[in-house]
Amino acid sequence: MKRLLFVCARNRLRSPSAEAVFAGVDGIETSSAGTAPDAECVIDVEMVEWADAIFVMEARQKKFLQTRFAEALKDKTVVCLGVLDRYTYMQPELVDLLRQKMAPYLGRAASSTNL
Repeated sequence: MKRLLFVCARNRLRSPSAEAVFAGVDGIETSSAGTAPDAECVIDVEMVEWADAIFVMEARQKKFLQTRFAEALKDKTVVCLGVLDRYTYMQPELVDLLRQKMAPYLGRAASSTNL
């Protein structure tokens, strides 16, 4: 089972959407968190250690993780998806964009219409 952690700022729209979209992929376990102090679920070192790969929505989240969790990230893959904060939760355009951005990492499973 591969564990994927999705991170955005407040863990209300983008990262929970990604968590929900990819939770249905065989062999994948997902979670999500935010970097802001008022996030629904604030990222912590245990979450970083749990993940096999971390997907952030913007470069500033990657920078935050590298600063805050440098030691825990040593053997982790951290990928910036470049998804801006302009979508609502599970907005069809967001779902399509997430599938497109994740396709190189998940292959056909990311673009499946069954997700």
